Amino acid sequence: MPKSIRTTSNTQTTTNSTPATFKAGDSVLWAAVSNDTYKLQPSSDKRSNRLVIRHANIEYSFDTDGRSNPDDALPSLFHDTPANRQAITTLYSGNQTSQRTVIDTTEADDKQVILISAFDLSDIACDIDGAATALYDVGQLLALMHYNKIEAHTVPALARLAHDATDTWASLLYEKLEGINDTLAMTGYGKEGSQ
Repeated sequence: MPKSIRTTSNTQTTTNSTPATFKAGDSVLWAAVSNDTYKLQPSSDKRSNRLVIRHANIEYSFDTDGRSNPDDALPSLFHDTPANRQAITTLYSGNQTSQRTVIDTTEADDKQVILISAFDLSDIACDIDGAATALYDVGQLLALMHYNKIEAHTVPALARLAHDATDTWASLLYEKLEGINDTLAMTGYGKEGSQ
């Protein structure tokens, strides 16, 4: 089962809500731009106490609290800590596994497990239900024919309809089975569940 990504209290602020402060020379992360690490430098304007990051040959300035503008609600910069780096890397990679719900129906002695999405499992269940319904209907039709409950001149038309339905469902199930066998071929079970 994938592990959740957790952040600890040594991210942007401490537990007493003291805002982080930055100084020239600090390694920082600027999540709005990339997941790269930047080094803060003093402003070339000697009268300013703002800090600068050079990105794509452009200088961007920040206050010592990490805000690019005093009106910003939150800081733009984060100290380069393992927890902050992991959190920002997760944002850029899209691997937010903590948002994925995994329902594990395996037994403790299962040696190989295949993860399948709920959408794919639902698709397989719908196909099985459709095929089972078609087979049941054909069985009912054959029973009606056997007990002479259908007029003889309608039997060929009903037989054609039954044939088309079963042929269509067989094609759909064979196609689904091919996909399942491709996945099983990557395991020790090989094709069609054989070990």
